[in-house]
Amino acid sequence: MDKLRTVSDTKRNFYQYHNRPINSIYRRVVEELMVEMHLLSVNIDFRSDPIYYLGVCQSFTQFMNGYTPESEKESIFRALCQSIGDNPQEYINKSEIILNFATQKSPQDLINWLLSPNNDNGLNAIADHWRYALDNPKFKYSRLFAIGFYTLLEKSDPEIVKNDETFAELIKPLTEKLNLPTDKLKKDLDLYRSNIEKMTQMLVVLAETLEASKKKRQEHLEFRI
Repeated sequence: MDKLRTVSDTKRNFYQYHNRPINSIYRRVVEELMVEMHLLSVNIDFRSDPIYYLGVCQSFTQFMNGYTPESEKESIFRALCQSIGDNPQEYINKSEIILNFATQKSPQDLINWLLSPNNDNGLNAIADHWRYALDNPKFKYSRLFAIGFYTLLEKSDPEIVKNDETFAELIKPLTEKLNLPTDKLKKDLDLYRSNIEKMTQMLVVLAETLEASKKKRQEHLEFRI
């Protein structure tokens, strides 16, 4: 029997694929996402799906916003996926396809498709992959799935996710189908939105601090002249 991959194994794999240091402000973001992906990948009940992929991509995009150097973000994302033996391009491609699909559907039509996926509109690979997870009697809920699901509906109609009661009623058939923990889903999404706000505020403060520091240096140079 193959030895079960440990968190330490995954971290070691990550730094083999991305061997440059992570910007200290974002190191916790990267390592928490890495550990979350690892724990799911070794869970016997977990099956990846396009919505989970979208959740990974969206989390990375949101919480790595402002990372410098910008050129290293792609390498970090690829290393995250490769560290657990996955193909990063599959995450990207399937996320883009299902997100584009969501922009063409109403929230209700989107839920209907998620309940009964078909291969229309060139969605063969997406539909087959989602159906594989949907048919899992032990569907494994994750925070990353919740974020992907939320992102899909937000893309379909930004207003629908702003009303908790309307949102809960809309998604009820799917939460019941997958036996999702609705209280946990709500808590995860509330925390996700709160953390995005905190990250946005942090970037504003950081930009203001850098600008103030730049101005101070400039004034110092002018004074010396």
